[in-house]
Amino acid sequence: MEVATKEIEVRYAETDQMGVVYHANYLVWMEVGRTALIKQLGFNYAELEKEGIISPVLDIQVSYKKPLRYGETAKIDTWIEAYDGLKVIYGYEIYTGKGELAVIGQSTHVCVKKENFRPISIKRKYPDWHSAYEKAKKKEVV
Repeated sequence: MEVATKEIEVRYAETDQMGVVYHANYLVWMEVGRTALIKQLGFNYAELEKEGIISPVLDIQVSYKKPLRYGETAKIDTWIEAYDGLKVIYGYEIYTGKGELAVIGQSTHVCVKKENFRPISIKRKYPDWHSAYEKAKKKEVV
């Protein structure tokens, strides 16, 4: 399983009145992690969009374990939890600067044509991406 790691310094604007990172900002950081993983695998999501293909979120799951605060550095680990040629489930762990688990999550995506939102097969349309995702995804435990 291939993991992309990205660090983000928590900005003041990302915190709420309690001084902790506002919960929705973790979703933005998950996107940063996804983009880093795609880049690490040798691809570019912006190029996919130029071809009229987008990858909307079908489902997202997030569990908050420990708060992050302004001035800390968050570390986002991202991997492919599952992939079947059509649907991708990304996994995430976000850590505090002290290495404590702050958030765990998953997001489910499918690639669609932008003009009509009809799903496309990554396996058929983008065989290089398919191959890279197959190699990088989390291995099933038997």
